[in-house]
Amino acid sequence: MSIELRKDSKYALIVPTSMGVRITPLYGQPVYSSDTFIMHATSAETNVASISSFLGLPVKVLTTFVKGSPIAEFIKRDLRSRNMDFEGPEVDQGGPWGYRHQFNVADSGWGSRGPRVHNDRAGEVGRTLNVKDFDLDRIFGEEGAQIVHISGLIAALSEETSTFCLEIARAAKKYGTKISFDLNYRATFWKGREKELRDIFTEIASISDVLIGNEEDYQLCLGIQGPEAGGKDITETIDNFKEMIGRVKDAFPNASVFANTLREVIDVNNHLWGAILLTGEQWHVVEPRSITVLDRIGGGDGFVGGLLYSILREWPTEKWVQFAWATGAMATTFLTDYAQPVDEAQVWAIWEGNARVQR
Repeated sequence: MSIELRKDSKYALIVPTSMGVRITPLYGQPVYSSDTFIMHATSAETNVASISSFLGLPVKVLTTFVKGSPIAEFIKRDLRSRNMDFEGPEVDQGGPWGYRHQFNVADSGWGSRGPRVHNDRAGEVGRTLNVKDFDLDRIFGEEGAQIVHISGLIAALSEETSTFCLEIARAAKKYGTKISFDLNYRATFWKGREKELRDIFTEIASISDVLIGNEEDYQLCLGIQGPEAGGKDITETIDNFKEMIGRVKDAFPNASVFANTLREVIDVNNHLWGAILLTGEQWHVVEPRSITVLDRIGGGDGFVGGLLYSILREWPTEKWVQFAWATGAMATTFLTDYAQPVDEAQVWAIWEGNARVQR
């Protein structure tokens, strides 16, 4: 099975996103007991796109910036360092109580002490993302993209971003760009907008080619019955997830690729990491394997990034889940929220369990 990609595209991958920064204490310490932090630019969608951009494929980011903000300049320089093009409006801050880029305040945890994440999104400029600020006919018609990756995080940020993502999906469909949709349900984003967002998510999912989510995502975003609880062993658990994905496929027949990650946390630094992938009628399963974790944030995005890169490279489908599993595992070895692979061989060494020094 293969996905027919548009060949006359300037970009391999386009992602709409709201950029922010993450501040993290050193040495796995909690935020409240630290006085030294590192800061890096972040968003779930650029975490995904980083796999392709670091491995040489052309990527474009659709976003918005606070005009004159040093944080905006920090983000732009970071995106350039990741080999990403970007476009979007410059929004006036509107005074000290106006717009800003979101802050993600998070420690990595250590051992038996789990990570804690605090999202400070007050005044987030990304909530102003508006389809009127982007020429979608130029972006998808003239420039072109092989895949657009849409996240439920952005689709649920505000009424404007919901319309923005829906119109991006419609434009992508019109011009032959394949659509990847990671549902990414967040209860706080959906509060008071459940019916509105259910309708929007359902329409995007109905024209998507790749659907990604966990049991909560499929149930709460799309109303699909989740997997039966209480699997006695990993085989039974996987079978239950397969049944759920089968129900998703029946409800959304336009999609040909369905993905779900599996994670069991032994402690902060030791996880069992696996994945399930359905391509056409063929199942590909990686039963959970032990990985060592430096920082877990971004592991799921790394998986999606590796999956889309594999599709873009038009590899045999059995390699898709292997490479995606490895890029997800790789992301957890970085303090940034995204993996930074130097080449494909580095990723395949992770899949093969080869951590020997390369000289």
